[in-house]
Amino acid sequence: MRATGSICALVALANVASCVGTNTTLPKRPLLASGIVDLGIASNAYEKAKAFVGKLTNAQKVKIINGHSFTAGNISWAGYAGKDGIDGVNNQAYVSGFSTAAAVGMTWNPDLAEAHYLALGEEFYGTGYNLINGPVQSPNGRVAWSGRLPESISPEPYLSGIMEAKTVTGFNSAGVVTVGRHFAVDEQETNRKVGGYSSNVDEKTLMELYLWPFADSVKSGMMGVMCSLNGVNGQVACENDKLLNDYLKTKLGFPGLVLPDVAAQQSSYGSANAGLDYGSSQYWSETIILGGIANGTLTQARLDDMATRVVIGWYYANLDNGKQPSTISGSEYRNVRGNHSATIKQVAREAIVLLKNNNDGTRNGLPIGLPIRKPRAIGVFGAHAGPVMAGPNQVFSVTGSPAQIYPGHLAGITGSGEDSFPYVVDPHVALLSRIIADDTSVLWIFNNTYTSPYSIGIPGQGTGSGSNASISVGSSGGGGGAGGIPSFPGGFGTGGTPSFETYAASSDVCLVFINAWSGEGADRTELSNPGQDAMVNVVADNCNNTIVVANVAGPRILDAWIEHPNITAVLYSALLGQDSGNAIVDVLYGDVNPSGKLTYTIAKNATDYIPICETLQCNFTEGVYIDYRYFDKSNTSVRYPFGHGLSYTSFAYSKDVTVTITNQTALNSKYPTGSLGLGGDADMFDEVLIVNTSVLNSGARDGAEVVQLYVGFPAEAQQPVQILRGFSKVQVKEGQTANISFSIRRRDISYWDTSAEKWAVASGIYTFSVGSSSRDIKSTTQLHI
Repeated sequence: MRATGSICALVALANVASCVGTNTTLPKRPLLASGIVDLGIASNAYEKAKAFVGKLTNAQKVKIINGHSFTAGNISWAGYAGKDGIDGVNNQAYVSGFSTAAAVGMTWNPDLAEAHYLALGEEFYGTGYNLINGPVQSPNGRVAWSGRLPESISPEPYLSGIMEAKTVTGFNSAGVVTVGRHFAVDEQETNRKVGGYSSNVDEKTLMELYLWPFADSVKSGMMGVMCSLNGVNGQVACENDKLLNDYLKTKLGFPGLVLPDVAAQQSSYGSANAGLDYGSSQYWSETIILGGIANGTLTQARLDDMATRVVIGWYYANLDNGKQPSTISGSEYRNVRGNHSATIKQVAREAIVLLKNNNDGTRNGLPIGLPIRKPRAIGVFGAHAGPVMAGPNQVFSVTGSPAQIYPGHLAGITGSGEDSFPYVVDPHVALLSRIIADDTSVLWIFNNTYTSPYSIGIPGQGTGSGSNASISVGSSGGGGGAGGIPSFPGGFGTGGTPSFETYAASSDVCLVFINAWSGEGADRTELSNPGQDAMVNVVADNCNNTIVVANVAGPRILDAWIEHPNITAVLYSALLGQDSGNAIVDVLYGDVNPSGKLTYTIAKNATDYIPICETLQCNFTEGVYIDYRYFDKSNTSVRYPFGHGLSYTSFAYSKDVTVTITNQTALNSKYPTGSLGLGGDADMFDEVLIVNTSVLNSGARDGAEVVQLYVGFPAEAQQPVQILRGFSKVQVKEGQTANISFSIRRRDISYWDTSAEKWAVASGIYTFSVGSSSRDIKSTTQLHI
């Protein structure tokens, strides 16, 4: 008897195979040559790959699966030049420093994501690399503390899937083979190693949540997948026959190569038969592979399949055109940056989320909130506002960030997602041109605490006695000078005493900059920082127009100060890359109207999130209920909901929402009826419904709004209260209306039927809700299917 539902995650590991089910109609090891997958857009590449591999000896095929090149007569194979990097060409000088993938997600702009990754792909291609360990579909965000969240899009699988598909398209268009990672359910860094933790998850959760973005990526032409270091249901991912052969290569119709994360390959025949295609000569020497074929441990068909899967991406990316530049060393100069800075800056601008803005009044006769309007004096506070002492880059590390916060302006992360910055524009640099143009005065403290590193000697008559006097530059407040030196109004001039209190009280606008740092190798140990929070509160206590700017690696708790009456606005985003400061200041001064939206929920307390698993057996008993689904299920109050983001204008949503069936024939069948294709059953990607609505820009300036569609399912589907199933970022001019259509695919209204091992459309009432966030629903309609 097969266990189903959340019980599956808790069964004894010895019974995991029966827990996730078996399907005897599927071949044990799916071979491309069997024709079970309609390769669609990859068909031409497959025919070329098959013809090429058909000419090779077994010894040459072994070289291909080991990553080696060869030349024999008129046959040659150049091999791949692989490289890490989703935020930049890792460990390479003279390249651009791109925004993190998490920031790309906060734009909610799929077309911009494609342009962003086309630009990044061009830099890989230009430096000679053609196999890119790039898109990160896992971790997707089950654990808010996960150190690698900056490399992925969102815990919402629909949003991730749409954006990751565009990531793949962008990379492919640049002429590189795209490798998605980490397959699968690699949700934390704690105990992340071979023989480390096992993610124990039921089949419904695996298909509906963790594999959903991978399916979109495969559909878009992703030709590589990296299997992860962790285990899945008790078996190491890269040796997991069920995971790689059944789920990836069959249920998702994946046609390309599977390669291991570092040290994740642990055996010769076990890994090959489980679905690994591109591995180490330590395990796959010519002697071992040919010996396995001779004794029946490995089949000739499987070796041919491995070589073909390695080669298919080469042809799909058009690497056979002979035009790719040679690979250069990490320190060698080659001009590959082009005009990519424009795209990087646009992503950074659109990724900034306006969480809070009280800008409808004045204090002391001056306007408050955002945008900033020519103040007399600005105070700038926090290490994140200015440059780090030495930079802009850190030594490459896969052991996590050395601290939870960064001692300078944070624009990227550590590990295999680490940027190689040519420069970093910090907010102070970007602010200066505005300050000068506006005749504003500025005070700053580029630290999160203030302690005097010295005392200043004042020669002559400072005390009126003619002797040398000194003032101690300390952290205490007060506006007066010391030793009889006169005080200057507002703390400006040589009579001011530097401190957070004094500088804040002296400023019409106070900008407080905070960050949160992380990277591969370690999870975060905090979701807020006491020192930064104290700084924010001290400034706000002394400045009635305090604006906080936060750039963070993952969710950041804000409740220590978010309700302070003097905090008038908050800008929040992921890490923004080389032009971070320029983008932030563009939004602060209103040159750019903020349009970013949260891609996860900001809770009120760190304990509200699902905790890190500290044991080696990690049972995902919450099932599909993570992030906003998790909070909705428990009806937990949150600080800012998934999808939240304000604007400098306002939008009025139409109460009129209509849903129209566009493919009744498809909906007449509970299960899909099409062939197996890239990404899964081909007809799962067919449109079956259209939802229409409109939104009016009712404010005083042009702006962009991300209109979101949430779907509620009949009880049969056992789904959360509502799940995201559409979004549209629309630019709307002041006073004008935008009409919006959401195309709903069959998969968007399907659930995974564990007993049938198929996607199914439930019968009953579906609710379609349009809103500006998951908890700000504007209008709703229903449809019976």
